[in-house]
Amino acid sequence: MEKPRFRAALLHPRYWLTWLLFGVWFAVAQLPYNWQMAIGRMLGRLMLRFASDRRQIAERNLALCFPELSAMEREQLLRRNFASNGIALMETGMAWFRSSRWLRRRFTIEGLEYLQEPHSRGQGVVMLAMHFTTLEIGAQFMSLSHPVDGMYRPHKNPVYDYMQRKGRERLGEDSEVYQRKDVRGMLRALQKGRAVWYAPDQDYGIKQGVFAPLFGIPAATVTGTSRFARVGRAQVVPYTVTRLEGKGFYQVRVFPPITEIPSGDELKDAALVNQFVEARMRENAAQYMWVHRRFKTRPEGEEPYYPKRKRRRKKRKI
Repeated sequence: MEKPRFRAALLHPRYWLTWLLFGVWFAVAQLPYNWQMAIGRMLGRLMLRFASDRRQIAERNLALCFPELSAMEREQLLRRNFASNGIALMETGMAWFRSSRWLRRRFTIEGLEYLQEPHSRGQGVVMLAMHFTTLEIGAQFMSLSHPVDGMYRPHKNPVYDYMQRKGRERLGEDSEVYQRKDVRGMLRALQKGRAVWYAPDQDYGIKQGVFAPLFGIPAATVTGTSRFARVGRAQVVPYTVTRLEGKGFYQVRVFPPITEIPSGDELKDAALVNQFVEARMRENAAQYMWVHRRFKTRPEGEEPYYPKRKRRRKKRKI
């Protein structure tokens, strides 16, 4: 895709509020790190109180995935998780607006050789990411460590879309961005020996997926990991980014390739992906994005796990 370009239309009065909010976001991102963590935790408490739909989803997910915990233990985990979601807003500002020099001082990385080794022989890599709250800042850490191509979903607000792309692409000079539907572009990149970021741990329906176990629950899981590895002749290399609480530091860990993928059996591969994802979710449950409907799609005949979303009434034209 072409690099994001500024257009005069983005200055239309209807977008002034969006620009103002980005100005505030930029200013907050310049504050000392500990101050931002405090603001993030405060935002998390507000989300916990007022974002009732998201709270219900997170509560349901935690009950499904950690039945062995007591109600009090799950409530404590829920509070820590919402604090982490609030902090993620601060980390997004850091990722988009702080300098590369500042970001480099904030993380350590281990296992980078698992990326460098296939790159040295021209083999592509499916960078298996997961939806932890450190997702945005973690992507910048990876861009500073190794060229990684990303996936992109356009935003409805053109100003937000412009700033999002500019923020994400500013440090990855040797990286490309592909729209989420551009499967061919991603496959070509893998065949050329590039590393491509891919996160298969959300519910995208069963049309291009299978039901594979996650915490013992049949979960709709996309089969793209298998397909990209097979057609792109690529290795599947996972990574995680962990916020080290109270230290102002992050640990990026690149794992050895999951060599069993592709196996030729998409269900088996999806189960392997979910097995790996579940292990990481258990290790760092407080920093995972439990606010998403991970078990939204159910096998035929099963009752839904989440309440139906309230649809906003469309204003009638007079």
